[in-house]
Amino acid sequence: MKNRLLHYLSDFSALFFPKICAGCGHVLVSQEKYICTSCLYHLPITNFHLDSNNQVARQLWGKFPFEHAAAMFLLRRKSRVERILYQIKYANQPRLAYFLGKQYGDTLAKSHVFTDVDVVIPIPLHKKKLKKRGYNQSFFLAKGIGMGLSKPVLEYGLVRKEDNVSQTKKSRLERYDNVLDVFICPDQDRLQGKHVLLVDDVLTTGATLTAAAEQLIAAGCILSVLTLARA
Repeated sequence: MKNRLLHYLSDFSALFFPKICAGCGHVLVSQEKYICTSCLYHLPITNFHLDSNNQVARQLWGKFPFEHAAAMFLLRRKSRVERILYQIKYANQPRLAYFLGKQYGDTLAKSHVFTDVDVVIPIPLHKKKLKKRGYNQSFFLAKGIGMGLSKPVLEYGLVRKEDNVSQTKKSRLERYDNVLDVFICPDQDRLQGKHVLLVDDVLTTGATLTAAAEQLIAAGCILSVLTLARA
């Protein structure tokens, strides 16, 4: 009786506050969660984790040493993926990042790729930006990936000590200058010798990941890298 009542209340609420697909904006139907079936089918999944010579790996070669590197989606302007990323970062949908991260982690676990990591660490936000936004989308993405891979997530394995301005409109060189020495690794002894999976939402130039990776490598870590999307 109680479950039936909750079901009726949920249906009643959906009439006035329908849940919207993060990819296309259409109303979600029963059993759909965050993203509609059509968008899930058409999302540009890369399967980069199955190819050690993938686009993400090639882009990061020479910037820092790593074991594995991949991204779940390809990002194009005015695409479903761009709309999903906007919802995650600016529309207060951190659970969407967790949902996609969990899917990605499950996929990686089934493929036995990235399963040799010891701990997952997200790219951090500065405390001012974290307070303003209310959440770190990369942390929720990392939590989902960690859950799928059955690996612990260290939220503050890296700390952003500088509140640098957004990378969005900067050139490639400006992006590297903008994140120079902005990260610190506060618990180096704990991480020394560990295989760290570094997680961020988007790979564009690789400037942010490189700056973060340098600190973890200096702490004696072995690195792998995952992002939700590659631009």
